Amino acid sequence: MRSRWVRRIGAGATMTVFCALFAAILAHGQASSEASGGDGTESGAGGSRVLLVLPFDNRTGQPNLEWVREAAAEILSARFASAGFQPTSRADRMYALDHLGLPQGFQPSRASAIKLAQTLDADSIVVGSYTTDGNGIVAVATLVDVPELRMLPEVRARGEMKDLVAVFGELAWKLTKQLDPNFNGSEETFAAAGNGIPLTAFEQYIRGITEPDQAERLRHLQNAVKLSPGFGQAWTALGREDYKGQQYQDAAEAFAKVDRNGPDGLEAGFYRGLSLVFSGDYPHAEEAFADVARVLPLAEVVNNEGVAESRQAKDGISLFIQAAAADPNAADYHFNLAVSLKHEGNLPGALNELAQCLKLRASDSEAQALNEAWKGKPAGASGTGAADPSADPLERIVRTFDETAFRQAAAMLDQMNTGRLASLTPRERAQRLCAQAKSFLDRGLLLEAERLYQDAVAADHASAPAHAGLAQVRERSGDADAARKEAHEALELGPSADAYLVLAQLDLTAGSLDEADTEAGDALRLDPASRAAQDLMRQIEAKRGR
Repeated sequence: MRSRWVRRIGAGATMTVFCALFAAILAHGQASSEASGGDGTESGAGGSRVLLVLPFDNRTGQPNLEWVREAAAEILSARFASAGFQPTSRADRMYALDHLGLPQGFQPSRASAIKLAQTLDADSIVVGSYTTDGNGIVAVATLVDVPELRMLPEVRARGEMKDLVAVFGELAWKLTKQLDPNFNGSEETFAAAGNGIPLTAFEQYIRGITEPDQAERLRHLQNAVKLSPGFGQAWTALGREDYKGQQYQDAAEAFAKVDRNGPDGLEAGFYRGLSLVFSGDYPHAEEAFADVARVLPLAEVVNNEGVAESRQAKDGISLFIQAAAADPNAADYHFNLAVSLKHEGNLPGALNELAQCLKLRASDSEAQALNEAWKGKPAGASGTGAADPSADPLERIVRTFDETAFRQAAAMLDQMNTGRLASLTPRERAQRLCAQAKSFLDRGLLLEAERLYQDAVAADHASAPAHAGLAQVRERSGDADAARKEAHEALELGPSADAYLVLAQLDLTAGSLDEADTEAGDALRLDPASRAAQDLMRQIEAKRGR
């Protein structure tokens, strides 16, 4: 059974890894915190609550809508993650189904759903279905409390088929309110969170991750990124497919399109580094692994950075020492350190590390042969039948991304950010939260931005930037009244170009050109270099026909 990936240690990871990780992250300080895009909230909606969202039951009678089954689980899981819960990934669900001997398309009963949740150590399950009524889609979901073995009241949402993503966003908001009645996020933000992705692109993405045929997966994913060039999840999935097909240059290009601060940024950075190594582009591979290591310096990342350095005839010893210290029970890290030490002329140190490698993995024939060669024994004297090790081998690269370990480490990083915030004054805490929220807002991550701005207001209700940020979130979510209210509240607390811009945009949309002109002018006076204010002024002039 897979362990809970936030509270416990996943397969292949040890407590030593995370003790070393804590020390490494502490050394990075505030810079690492900001680079990570970690939310740093004082408390998430879900805390450590793990959710399993199952594919919905297709009750439309239309095979062409079968793709919505998986789409429902993807949308709800993404919204829950943004709200601070811990939804299990599709990969975790596939693992659990395989562990239980069930097919991927299995539609579980209540009893088997609970068994599946227990396999994943989930606290709650979401089960649901969807049907159509004319041009609309109706989605229904039920939340199952696994420890209590009880079902909460059913919730439902309806909308036009073209608004399918928003319909499931509304459903996610209602389920979130059941899970946490005190959750203060708005329904409008949940519904608007996926507005940047065209439905056609989202459909192609879902088909691309569920098709059994690899060529068809590639075709759908390529269509998805053509329809929506900024679709990070689709680029990540396309990169995975190219990587599996050993199309390493294509994979590196796909992974490079993924926002490094987004939810898939670490995985994309890691596999981009691998793709570049296998393409022979060691300098850029080194940069890719270093970018990931600055946020989460896990052993496999640091090791691969050392490999990329050593392939350029550089000294990677310090990185291999760091990797071996982070995970001393991994034989390959000791092997790599041994090879690098030998390159630098430190034979005693190399033999010591090679001995450690063989202690951990006695059957390693390459290490056995190398040990004999370095000690001056004839090749194959031990009877291992190993190849002639007259030339020292290359350092070994870790080829797999341990998603569980990365999530655990990211959760630890968030906990550390929370600890740092707790030591600040309320005003300083609000300022830090607003800065982090703005980075999410600039990337279009409305739910994450809203949650941090809400925390900033809770820390310091007199924070004008927090209210101005909430005004921007509300305006982008289509809640004009709430946006106007937050903007006015921000201006009562102090001058704010962002608040004036929200009011100007609202008045421009409402046709109140004089008010919009005044507000855009006020924003420009506060921030003369504001591109947004300049663009608004041009739009106002265009509306007036000048």
